[in-house]
Amino acid sequence: MKQNCIASVCVIWMALYASTAIAAEEGFVSLFDGQTFAGWEGNMKVFRIEEGAIVGGSQKEPVTQNEFLCTEKEYGDFELRLKAKLVGPGDNAGIQFRSVRIPDHHEVIGYQCDMGSAWGRKIWGALYDESRRRKVLAEDAADEVQKVYKENDWNDFVIRCEGNHIQIWLNDVQTVDYTEAEDVAKTGLIGVQIHGGKPAEASYKDIRIKELTK
Repeated sequence: MKQNCIASVCVIWMALYASTAIAAEEGFVSLFDGQTFAGWEGNMKVFRIEEGAIVGGSQKEPVTQNEFLCTEKEYGDFELRLKAKLVGPGDNAGIQFRSVRIPDHHEVIGYQCDMGSAWGRKIWGALYDESRRRKVLAEDAADEVQKVYKENDWNDFVIRCEGNHIQIWLNDVQTVDYTEAEDVAKTGLIGVQIHGGKPAEASYKDIRIKELTK
């Protein structure tokens, strides 16, 4: 009983600490309170909350299919900041933005900031078009990515969208500077993904956003 109380106090303290840190970033608001899924929707059999982070998938069992936990609110021009970690042989996940759910389906359509490996290379910080063009739109060189990403540890992401201009940073190193040439949606949901396949866990925390106004 005492251990449970201590654990609860630690979780509350971490949430308060994160809120204070976010408040110091002018204009940013938290998207995840570290304790509940308020403001989010998705398959809660796949996603859970552990130590102030959203965790998707399992290191013990294969992940049946791609799954996404998404915000209930849509966003257009913004700067998104968060920490993410990926462990396990599945080694594939990502952060969705300007996305929409496919009705009666587990998939979403929209941009994804990739995490992990695919096509025989590291894709941390790459820009992928999920369920639409189904291809990498922009990425840093694989050897450069391997210099900055932290294996089995927390990585810092910044995703910035202004009109057709999309930029991504991984651990303070820019991996994407992309200008969209096609007529695609400039607003949509933000989501976190665990990819279907071999066992893996994707964790996300300190998720905060600043909406940009012109």
